[in-house]
Amino acid sequence: MNLHTGGTIMKKFKPLIVLASILFALTLVIPAVLVLPFSDGKASGKLGEELARGKNTPSKTVASTTKDPAVEVSVFRSAKSAIEKVELEDYLVGVVSAEMPADFNDEALKAQALAARTYIVNRLTTKSQLGMPKGVNADVTDTIIHQVYKSDAEQRRDWGKDYAWKKKKVLTAVRATSGQILTYKGKPITATFFSTSNGYTENSEDFWNGEIPYLRSVPSPWDKGTEKFIYKQEIPVSQFEARLGVRVGSGGTIGKIISRTEGKRVAQVNFNGKILTGKEIREKLDLRSTDFSWERKGGSIMITTKGFGHGVGMSQYGANGMAAEGKSYKDIVKHYYKGVQITSAENMLATVTARK
Repeated sequence: MNLHTGGTIMKKFKPLIVLASILFALTLVIPAVLVLPFSDGKASGKLGEELARGKNTPSKTVASTTKDPAVEVSVFRSAKSAIEKVELEDYLVGVVSAEMPADFNDEALKAQALAARTYIVNRLTTKSQLGMPKGVNADVTDTIIHQVYKSDAEQRRDWGKDYAWKKKKVLTAVRATSGQILTYKGKPITATFFSTSNGYTENSEDFWNGEIPYLRSVPSPWDKGTEKFIYKQEIPVSQFEARLGVRVGSGGTIGKIISRTEGKRVAQVNFNGKILTGKEIREKLDLRSTDFSWERKGGSIMITTKGFGHGVGMSQYGANGMAAEGKSYKDIVKHYYKGVQITSAENMLATVTARK
């Protein structure tokens, strides 16, 4: 998750996204790490997983700087159409390095590592193949359909001369949360995350189908004033009308916002009797968030958005702001995911190891 989240989907992944959308409609699941990769901050999001079934009794919180258990994760590398098998720790380092800037505060990186581990443990224990390309027998892809992952070679390429300190920092965050996952009533949570809020997070049901008790709207004031908080883009009126299937006319009124979500985002807009949701408008116009406003300027429409991503779960910039104020990663995750526990994944991972 950007779920990451809140993380434009690259065209080469379009077949995967189409498949994911179909599966989503059929299964009516909520995305497990619906997020955008931080590198491009897009909000289309990762395909989700159902919460793990069965009873998982929470055990004591783990505090460790050791490696995660030697569980192997098979990753479908989409660019090469090949399966790469990596150890859990290496996988988590690859995910955190792809999903959050390494120069973020340590506690924010730990919160990101915890969300990433929760996702993959959930997927491994349920043996889900949701979102996998047809005929591919792997645990996860390396795209925003699941979690973005970069190998060590890709980290070296992207970080260049900063590789050594960034690698050490991300690895330290992963090991500081070793063996830990987020649970709600004993089950791994849907740990969605995204880039930047508009000052609040969103209730799950305001973006997806289904109310999830720990994905509630909460204040996130730390995002305000950050680099991704405000964004302006200009769209020709003709393109605006074509994408939305509406007529703007020559007057100043473009459309009337008739309702907002608890997270202060646009819920519905009335275009002369045609009602569109904020989510529909965002997707059709490729906006950064559903908190938008607009004004006509000649033959164009200037659109201003607040925040970046779907808005559900943990805000990455918010997490970084909390960490800057001295909050721990435990404080961060318990702010953004209501009523959750940090528990040991030892028994779940032991089950995975035994199966393999």
